[in-house]
Amino acid sequence: MAEEKNRHIAFICSKGNLDMAYPALIMGWAALGDGIDVTIFFTFWGLDMITKDRVDRLELAPLANTSLKMRLMGLPTGNWGIPNFMGGLPGMTAFTSKFMKKKIESLDVPPVGEYIEMLSDAGAKLYGCKMTVDMFNLKDEDFVDSVDSVVTASDFMDMTEGAQIVFI
Repeated sequence: MAEEKNRHIAFICSKGNLDMAYPALIMGWAALGDGIDVTIFFTFWGLDMITKDRVDRLELAPLANTSLKMRLMGLPTGNWGIPNFMGGLPGMTAFTSKFMKKKIESLDVPPVGEYIEMLSDAGAKLYGCKMTVDMFNLKDEDFVDSVDSVVTASDFMDMTEGAQIVFI
């Protein structure tokens, strides 16, 4: 009788914005809770999620973010957001980032660094992209302890054969 293989989901995190960090973390945590194997591959700006100097400093940029609606700030929920000209004003990225972090905290959702650690502790496998690591001149000591290793895209493909792959 053939051995039944566990379900496997793999996330590719390519963006390091605060709002783009949480989808893989939340879905990965839910998958682990359902007994699904989880692998997360961090590439390009997604490496910010696992580098010591950036993990706790992710931001939400309002400039050209057409989905940044005023409801985030508790204002009426019309079909309008922060006008682009305001997004370019000094301090707007810090302002929107602070607001988003407060909203996340009010829901008892852990910050990105803590979430990464929780995922690793629960069995998720976390990998950095070798090409991007080389391109950005990063070293192993630049990464949070939860990162399993730095691998090539080909290695990642081999590790996740048969997995559902979600690109974020």
